[in-house]
Amino acid sequence: MKKVLLFTAATLIIALSSCGKKESALSGAGATFPAPFYNIVFKEYAKIGSPVTYGAIGSGGGIRSLKDQTVDFGATDVFLSDTELKDMGADIVHIPTCLGAVVLSYNLKDVKDLKLTADLISDIYRGKITNWNDARIKEINPDLNLPDKGITAVYRSDGSGTTSVFSEYMSKVNETWKTEIGEGKSLKFPVGIAAKGNPGVAGIIAETEGAIGYIGSEYALALNMSAALLQNSAGNFIAADSKSISASANVDIPNDTRVVITNSPNPEAYPISTFTWIIAYKEQNYNVRSEVQAKALAGLLNYIISEEGQTIATKTHYAPLPPVAVEKTKAIIESMTYDGKKIETYQLSVAKGAAH
Repeated sequence: MKKVLLFTAATLIIALSSCGKKESALSGAGATFPAPFYNIVFKEYAKIGSPVTYGAIGSGGGIRSLKDQTVDFGATDVFLSDTELKDMGADIVHIPTCLGAVVLSYNLKDVKDLKLTADLISDIYRGKITNWNDARIKEINPDLNLPDKGITAVYRSDGSGTTSVFSEYMSKVNETWKTEIGEGKSLKFPVGIAAKGNPGVAGIIAETEGAIGYIGSEYALALNMSAALLQNSAGNFIAADSKSISASANVDIPNDTRVVITNSPNPEAYPISTFTWIIAYKEQNYNVRSEVQAKALAGLLNYIISEEGQTIATKTHYAPLPPVAVEKTKAIIESMTYDGKKIETYQLSVAKGAAH
């Protein structure tokens, strides 16, 4: 069956089938954090491979959906622990797709470049600091005209990888937070307003003067929302951007890519940075899945980490994977099997605008 291929990369290894696209259609669910990237990269892959539907229901929902085998892949901002991996019933692979950051976005008229420390964030979310002109906030922001206005803290209501990454960092650097709030995908906050998904939190912040909440950096950048400069481990106040997020990934990456990069020792690193992952079963012959679907999934994963896919990540305000992560991820994809055998792929050399 002939296909029209419109693709700018010189060469890409993807899995294509001679069967119709409907047979190889893929579905996934999970993190809202990378959804802006996934919405576009999945659409581009559909032009050369298979259609992909994605439900941005939160990392917890994505993990459950994969475990229930109702989707082809899950998506999560926090890698599965050893215990969680055992609960999945079979071997799981982690495919890092890009890097992002969790930012503290706020709504204060005419207040730019607000600086915050982990101690201040902890006190805000624990209800100990309730007003923007609090002396402790003013102390590290002497040049800002902070209003006499109450603080509305916003947090996630759903099981969230963003919450997990944020709270892991806070528990790492603030003992009181660790003791009173802790870390995880779902937490009980003593004060504030709950909202579903990164879009929900971003929406409440945008509509509520005096609000502050943790969201994916890409939402703040895309919506032109103010985000605080956070103090990193070197004592520097850093804004989240592609450079500072990438600086956090300058660490040893294990072969399974399960690594935490928050609170990096790099003096130029933004402190709440993270990889985000697609997760899938290593053995793809399960739940009456066809080999065509397995090839389509391998193709999708290869496309995401390709130069083309990573360019899309950058354009949607994420940081691209470092070369070492790409190499390790390629090896992980190649380790995936169907009925115990390596998933065969086809190497396509596709010139821009070529038709085959």
